[in-house]
Amino acid sequence: MIQIGDTLVSDELLSEAFVCDLNACKGACCVEGEYGAPLEQEEADELKDKAEIIAPYLSEKGRMAIAQQGAWVKGEDGDLETPLMPSGHCAYVIEDEDKTLKCGLERVHEEGHINFKKPISCHLYPVRVKRYTSFEAVNYHRWNICSPACSLGSALNTKIYVFVKEALIRKYGQEWYEQLEQAAALWNKKS
Repeated sequence: MIQIGDTLVSDELLSEAFVCDLNACKGACCVEGEYGAPLEQEEADELKDKAEIIAPYLSEKGRMAIAQQGAWVKGEDGDLETPLMPSGHCAYVIEDEDKTLKCGLERVHEEGHINFKKPISCHLYPVRVKRYTSFEAVNYHRWNICSPACSLGSALNTKIYVFVKEALIRKYGQEWYEQLEQAAALWNKKS
């Protein structure tokens, strides 16, 4: 583990390779699992406040799920999540012409209507953050649907912390990421 401020970062972010391979998985992470994507309070607030602007970018089924459940839901653990369609798809997912699932919020963001690219929990994936009383644990989450991403990451020699650089900077800031890069350089010398 590497400590940066009040975070403990798993060494696996430095050692394991990962690059999403949408050609192989077709966006399965937007469908698989039992719950919606975890949301930060600010994200949930913006989804609610801008629901009318977001709606045209989504599928009819996504709009219906949001109309019935709201822009966000409280999960069984009390955390905020994206609502799901009856199919299990995230309500914010869209499908492109080759049947690849993508986050509709990315399109909304690209058009300048919302402040975030996608929920930070999705943007960080395969990194998962767990909050504790005095620190946050920053860990690698292994999921069998992502084996093509592990293969592509190995082929491209791209470590997880590099793949999710933009998201880590969004979450923790540039200075934090620079400290992670320094730790990675030291870690690589030891390996």
